[in-house]
Amino acid sequence: MIEWQGKINEFSSNLGFAKSIDLSSNSLTGQIPYEITDLQGLVVLNLSHNTLLGEILKDNGQMTELQTLDLSKNNLSGGLPSSMSQLNFLNFLDVSHNNLSGRIPSGTQLQTFEPVRYIGNEGLCGSPLPKKCPGDEELEEPHSIGKSEGEEEGIDRWFYIGGASGFATGFWIVFSAILLNRRVRHALFRFHDSLKDWAYVKVVVFITKWHRVARA
Repeated sequence: MIEWQGKINEFSSNLGFAKSIDLSSNSLTGQIPYEITDLQGLVVLNLSHNTLLGEILKDNGQMTELQTLDLSKNNLSGGLPSSMSQLNFLNFLDVSHNNLSGRIPSGTQLQTFEPVRYIGNEGLCGSPLPKKCPGDEELEEPHSIGKSEGEEEGIDRWFYIGGASGFATGFWIVFSAILLNRRVRHALFRFHDSLKDWAYVKVVVFITKWHRVARA
């Protein structure tokens, strides 16, 4: 039963085939009728802009065809029942501006709705609202998780020192191996002599050409 314009009205069985119920802005008072959850074929339910009291019905998960549920701007209290996660076709939900409290059920499509659909309920917390619930751990910033600035500088300094030492060690190992290998050593020296001769020839040719240009 629900009070409408000062009169007590009772839902009758002829609503069983209803697909849409819009009783918004009708000064309705009292609690949401439990019988409304029997309307399993209901697609749209709009009870917004009234003064309805009590909690959101916990058995609303039976209304498996429901796609639109607007309960905004009432005086509803309590939490959002977990059974709402069973409303698989629900693509519009608005429970803003009530007296709801508690955590928004997580891991459901309830997190996909915009935060504005939950505002005006100071006791509500959890995603998608920015307000965290008691017990939720704040995500630490990466800098606070890692080392302090001084420690990071020390680590970087030792990293470069270690890298330079490793390079020097590797260089001398390779160079020593070349010196100990006669064939490689001779080939290296021949290459050095050839490179020196090539550079000398290039310099002489360049100077000769430059003198010719200068005389011209």
